[in-house]
Amino acid sequence: MKNLRETRTTYNYKVGDEFFNLIEATGIEKGELDVSVEVKKEIGAFRLNFHIEGFVVGICDRCLDEVDVDVYTDNTLKVKLGEEYSDDDEILVIPESESIINVAWYIYEFTYLSLPCRIVHEEGECNEQMQEKLKDLIRYDNTSEENSDVDEYDDDENEVTETDPRWDALKKILNNN
Repeated sequence: MKNLRETRTTYNYKVGDEFFNLIEATGIEKGELDVSVEVKKEIGAFRLNFHIEGFVVGICDRCLDEVDVDVYTDNTLKVKLGEEYSDDDEILVIPESESIINVAWYIYEFTYLSLPCRIVHEEGECNEQMQEKLKDLIRYDNTSEENSDVDEYDDDENEVTETDPRWDALKKILNNN
């Protein structure tokens, strides 16, 4: 970095499955990304602007099949040359003797952080066999909100048990999957 002659330099990368295999992280294993890293010299530091777009292959949270997830993100990393390596939240310090930064991990990290918290197929595209199996295994509570504090009757033991309203609220979430 120290030897950059231009005040602005742009590097372009094509990232594929081989890249994700080399990173040795468990979040993303496949995908195709176009990455552009603009390095801009500033007073006493460098600003790296990452533009990443393409897709990665994730696992559907509903049916566990693979699903393509679009990636489009812009991120910035500020780098400064110093005595020894330091990775604070705001600025990355690399030793002046090295003056080289490997951006592979940052490309992976910015891509991973751009993914949604919940990865699912579009409506109707999930694995039908898995959906049927889930319907068989998940017991939905069909009681209405007004009756959520009413005692439930347990057929197996012929006794009345009171339900916790917090669990009733969580059971409603199941119906949204």
